[in-house]
Amino acid sequence: MSALNKLENITDSFDSSKRMPVLFLGHGSPMNGIEDNEFVRAFKKQGQQLEKPNAIIVVSAHWETNGTFVTAMQNPRTIHDFGGFPKELYEVQYPAPGHPKLAKEISEFINPAGTVHLDDKWGLDHGAWTVVKHLFPKADIPVIQLSLDYKMTPQQHYELAQQLKSLREKGVLIVGSGNMVHNLRKVDFSKINENFGYDWAIEADSKMKKWILEGNHQNLIDFKKQGEAFNLAIPTPEHYLPLLYTLGLKDEKDNTTIFNDNPLGGSLTMTSVKFG
Repeated sequence: MSALNKLENITDSFDSSKRMPVLFLGHGSPMNGIEDNEFVRAFKKQGQQLEKPNAIIVVSAHWETNGTFVTAMQNPRTIHDFGGFPKELYEVQYPAPGHPKLAKEISEFINPAGTVHLDDKWGLDHGAWTVVKHLFPKADIPVIQLSLDYKMTPQQHYELAQQLKSLREKGVLIVGSGNMVHNLRKVDFSKINENFGYDWAIEADSKMKKWILEGNHQNLIDFKKQGEAFNLAIPTPEHYLPLLYTLGLKDEKDNTTIFNDNPLGGSLTMTSVKFG
């Protein structure tokens, strides 16, 4: 069976739907799961503008694996993968169903064969549920997660995402959840609630946005070659790589909208992007 036919089989039971956009969401603190702030309000606004998808795929910074995995359980658990926060946050549940059939057929569709494996243990980590719950608070849309293989190169992550592009035509919303600038070791916690960024954070974020708007994906893929500001902005890649997935899913005809365009605590940005 050809790859195209396999992809058609994935979604032949989905209701007809318009082509879905792609979202990169700067998820920030887990507290965004329960707070009412400017970033959360922007997430909610995006959800109100979206047609209800048939399913959601989230690529979260908080699921790194040896190999690429996709959650394949019927009822993914809500994972509270953080410490030191108020009890109220740990009590939050986001009981969205999974979609084992979609997960299985994605695992069969992606080339080379054997790249994507099924997972029955993970669930929805805070990179997923703290933002998706604001988009779709009823938790009535199937959600699956795709992990980040820490052995893959940035180019390989981008190319894997490109293979999922046709799912957009079948009403599948794909969300990358991370932060474009994310250096926790250099956060000024006295300014964590202020729109403040160090010079290098502003420089890196500005270049990222410029290249996103220009469609210069190669410079963004080659982020390790972009100098000291990028080295400080991306000391480890896991919060940045979800952006590359959304870039890989973008079409030339997509409009690009940047929102939540603010730094926090000096070394974080909440910059978020909608393609389509």
